[in-house]
Amino acid sequence: MIASSWLLVAFPALGALILLAGGRRTDAWGHLLGCATVLASFAYGVALFFASDGKPTDTTLYSWMPVADLQVDLGLRIDALSLVFVLLITGVGSLIHIYAIGYMSDDTDRRRFFGYFNLFVTAMLILVLGDNFVSLYLGWEGVGLASYLLIGWYQWKPSAATAAKKAFIMNRVGDVGLALAIFLMWKHIGSVSYTEVFAGIGDVDSGVILAIGLLLLLGACGKSGQFPLQAWLPDAMEGPTPVSALIHAATMVTAGVYLIARANPIYNATPNAQLAVVIIGAFTLLLGAIIGCAYDDIKKVLAYSTVSQIGYMMLAVGLGPIGYALGIMHLLTHGFFKAGLFLGAGSVMHGMNDEVDMRKFGGLWRTMPITFVTFGIGYLALIGFPFSAGYFSKDAIIAAAFAQEETWRAWVFGGAAVLGAGLTAFYMTRLMLMTFFGKRRWTELKSEDGRDFHPHESPPVMTIPMMILAIGSAGAGAFFVFNGQLAEWLAPSLGALQEAEHGVVPHSAVPFIVVGISALGVLLAWLIFGRREIAVERQPVGAVVRAARSDLYGNALNEAVFARPGTWLSRALVYVDNKGVDGFVNGLAALLGGSSGRLRRLQTGFVRSYALSMLVGSFLLVGLLLMVRFA
Repeated sequence: MIASSWLLVAFPALGALILLAGGRRTDAWGHLLGCATVLASFAYGVALFFASDGKPTDTTLYSWMPVADLQVDLGLRIDALSLVFVLLITGVGSLIHIYAIGYMSDDTDRRRFFGYFNLFVTAMLILVLGDNFVSLYLGWEGVGLASYLLIGWYQWKPSAATAAKKAFIMNRVGDVGLALAIFLMWKHIGSVSYTEVFAGIGDVDSGVILAIGLLLLLGACGKSGQFPLQAWLPDAMEGPTPVSALIHAATMVTAGVYLIARANPIYNATPNAQLAVVIIGAFTLLLGAIIGCAYDDIKKVLAYSTVSQIGYMMLAVGLGPIGYALGIMHLLTHGFFKAGLFLGAGSVMHGMNDEVDMRKFGGLWRTMPITFVTFGIGYLALIGFPFSAGYFSKDAIIAAAFAQEETWRAWVFGGAAVLGAGLTAFYMTRLMLMTFFGKRRWTELKSEDGRDFHPHESPPVMTIPMMILAIGSAGAGAFFVFNGQLAEWLAPSLGALQEAEHGVVPHSAVPFIVVGISALGVLLAWLIFGRREIAVERQPVGAVVRAARSDLYGNALNEAVFARPGTWLSRALVYVDNKGVDGFVNGLAALLGGSSGRLRRLQTGFVRSYALSMLVGSFLLVGLLLMVRFA
């Protein structure tokens, strides 16, 4: 059965080919084919999961790059880590595909949308199933292309077109890091396959290993929206909401976490690179949480929540053997509740004329009860409500952060994780209060196109996937913990999960601390937004809120540090090219042309002129010889 694992990729690839090449002839049934192919991959993935023991099994499809000493095969690796991601991508992905049938029902190009969706799933499966870093890079670039097409779906909107280009360009920055890391592997190890790279990493100089680890981290930051390459992800909310759920909640943004976890032998060999991963994760989780507190756009709040939660995962995998499995566990639980939250936001938009401003919502729990309940379950999981999925996965990461050997690291990174939990409870409670509770502010307003708001529940094709994801949000974490099987299952890929020794904060106290901080966040949000009427118009705010609404000046920082110097350098090089290189070449041509033009005047055609020239030349030559003779 493992020998036929290529079918996992073939099903959605075939769907993408038929839908994109078939054109309008597939309009009537294209969305059904798009869903069926992903469901087929999910069914085959489930069968593989139960047939596999989790140990790595590589299957070579064909020789891809047989160039002298560079022998790269296109092959698949079926192991515990890849199968977990296959089930996440195809399982949650199939639910989002089904949801999109209803969400995109009025779009005349729905068939093409599902073709792009299938293309994305294909690329993501190649990324996680490849048995070498070049195959991973193929999928890596494939999801970048698919995300560009999907984020810019509403291409007639300048904001959507700009967001798509921004995502594409910022991801290319990270991709350069991944490419350079692969080059270093080839130069110093002579291979790009996982087996040979991980086996040979011990023979490589420590400085080279550190460089590879940092370059891989750069690639992970680009794809997973981590500092300093996080600015593209919130803008990507310009795409349809199913795109936000599939790409920017459950799959693509977790690719960076997958890369770090997959390359765990490299990071185990370089503690400094591990520390860099932890620093980036801790800083980003706070960055995303702080910004999420200030936005009124429901999708952007969830987008910055994703930035923050991916930060928790990066923090976990940066901790090494005590955190690899914990990071993957949080990635899985996050796939359930964040996908459910995005689909819930899409349901709200569906019933509110595509409105995203929470100041125009309020009191929707009565008119959208299914959306309210499913969204509420996802909210509880995200803030770490006791015994929800997020409670088990996030608390385990925080406990591991407090259990580091260096005391200062334990307090700094553990403290950042706890503070992030409190901020998460605050901004998500604010979102719940502004959207589902309080006064019905939409009764006195109109949408941007002048229509009255008439909130209504979404059709079953949208609410049923939301219900399934809500069940996963409530119970997935408990299943992983109480059965104790996830870490054991991942051991062949990530190594055995090491129990963290007693840290600066006792393990038994961590859940109480986190729940207490989260409760304070909920209480503060209720005091500010639950006890008073929310103004529809934007009110004057202080410097901190203005900074948060400006993304803590992340775009300004990128503009000042990278974009403007690049622009100035380009202008300087253009000036040097025009005035220097072109000036030298054009000047030399003008010199030759001008001098030849003047010399041409000496060619008169008169014999007397030539004779006179010869006479003058003879006198000059004789004079020169006499000077030399008597000098």
